[in-house]
Amino acid sequence: MKKAMLHQDIIEGEAVNKSLVKVKTQGNNVSAFVKARRHRKLQRKIFPDSALFRQWGDGLTTAQQIQAFVLFSLYGYNVYLSDHLSLNRSIPDTRSLRCLEKKYPPRLPTLSVVITFMDEALSILQRAITSVIHRTPSHLLKELILVDDFSSMEDLKEDLDKQIQLYNLKYPGLLTLIRHTKRKGVASTRQSGCQAATADVVVFLDAHTEVNIDWAEPILARIQEDHTVIVSPIIDNILFDTLEVDKYPLTSIGFSWRLYGRYDYLSVTLKDDTVPIKSPAIMGVFAASRLFLEKIGFLDTGMLFYGGENIELSLRAWQCGGKIEILPCSRIAHLQRAHKPYSLIISPLMKRNALRVAEIWMDKYKYMVYLAWNLPLENHGIDFGEVSSRIELRKKLKCNSFEWYLQNVYPNLMPLKHIIGYGAMKNSVNEKICMDQGIIQGNSPAMYNCNGFRQQFVYYHLTGELYVGQLYAETYSSDLCLADPGEGWKPELVSCQEATMKRLNMYWDFKQGSSITNRDTNRCLEVSKHSSGSHILILQKCTGQRWTIQHTVRNWGISGGLSKNGTGR
Repeated sequence: MKKAMLHQDIIEGEAVNKSLVKVKTQGNNVSAFVKARRHRKLQRKIFPDSALFRQWGDGLTTAQQIQAFVLFSLYGYNVYLSDHLSLNRSIPDTRSLRCLEKKYPPRLPTLSVVITFMDEALSILQRAITSVIHRTPSHLLKELILVDDFSSMEDLKEDLDKQIQLYNLKYPGLLTLIRHTKRKGVASTRQSGCQAATADVVVFLDAHTEVNIDWAEPILARIQEDHTVIVSPIIDNILFDTLEVDKYPLTSIGFSWRLYGRYDYLSVTLKDDTVPIKSPAIMGVFAASRLFLEKIGFLDTGMLFYGGENIELSLRAWQCGGKIEILPCSRIAHLQRAHKPYSLIISPLMKRNALRVAEIWMDKYKYMVYLAWNLPLENHGIDFGEVSSRIELRKKLKCNSFEWYLQNVYPNLMPLKHIIGYGAMKNSVNEKICMDQGIIQGNSPAMYNCNGFRQQFVYYHLTGELYVGQLYAETYSSDLCLADPGEGWKPELVSCQEATMKRLNMYWDFKQGSSITNRDTNRCLEVSKHSSGSHILILQKCTGQRWTIQHTVRNWGISGGLSKNGTGR
């Protein structure tokens, strides 16, 4: 029976391979591949809970599903499908119709494209290279520089070397491959490419990208107009499972107080959707004048491995005489992984890198980064590297303050000036449980086992507010304030902005090691043990329960002394 099943898999696999050959001869785009699959008999999915197979994979044999699943686990995207698609596939032109009418100067700066990678799937990398070669005018593309940050995958060694040789036979001298002999991280890897570049403009791409038609001309024309501008294309999304391209709307790029980059949707409709969009920050795909990058100190190689290097460059560019813009008429598709194989080490490194950025560029507002990461303002024990040389660079360039940046570039970020206690909040009834935001869809705080996650961050203001859950501190934020509804026994979590406008009972008296008492109702926030053994938060007449909060600002809660400026120093 097993032999018969195996024989059937082989037969089906051969049939699939024949259909793939047919698809390749027809241009081999994603939709053709998917259609070829649909003509085949549906197979039982052996990984029904895997994200890979929710929208894709009908018709794969058991052996092929296993192969696809293993590759997906290793890379976080559909390598099996990528390996069967044409390297020179077409993708939708996602530009607006107005962009098609744009004309660019006949003489434009030359271009160096730097593609950095570490353990990327070879077919994904080759597709990025192929898209750059075929969709960039040859008279503008001076060089394509690949930088390998010490990959361990075997096919990125000899196989890639052979591919580079083949490319250079067809395009003499176009491709250069630089290999690191140890892992250095994103900033250092891009720095290696930047130092090898010789063109007027340098573009930095991830290896899992595909440039779209006429992507380069808007970039080169804008930097030719103003060499101090760092530009980013609109970044469309390549779906991790089907590898189809999903058009992304026009957005600027911002970040949170944890210095996580994000897309900020535009608050107004643009009259002209071809005009550059002012942006507080960039993501990982951007272009700049090579000489301007050199002037402002290239990239900060003290940023380790991954995370925050884009925010560091963004602050430096704006504060030191440059600007950042998003170009709607330049489109690049970027493959978003379903999971990052290196995810376990990302958070500690992003925390470390965020503190480095805060110490160098954020002046008196750096405490907001510490609050967002729930770290003590002093003696945090995190080594963010040597920063004196970058501080000297800042002085040499006569850069603006972070306050200037907040006022003129990113007023959406709202520093909180009166936080005097923050972190996990515990009650004397049971110090193994912590106040928690509770169910996201609900509005009731809870008491759960302490876990250190953001849902259990609490922020107490000198003015009496208690924020519970993730800290946003933005103009249109979702910060949640603890409130006493005035009747019943259940406390509520309400949008702090709504609580302020409606004058809800949101102000509390609290000192370290004492009760939490509502100023308006005089009721205490306390913990009651449920018959099931769990604990719930209740509002009642004070019984003497004591609360403690993890971190305090300066001498609050210790000596009783604190100026009314709180954390605003």
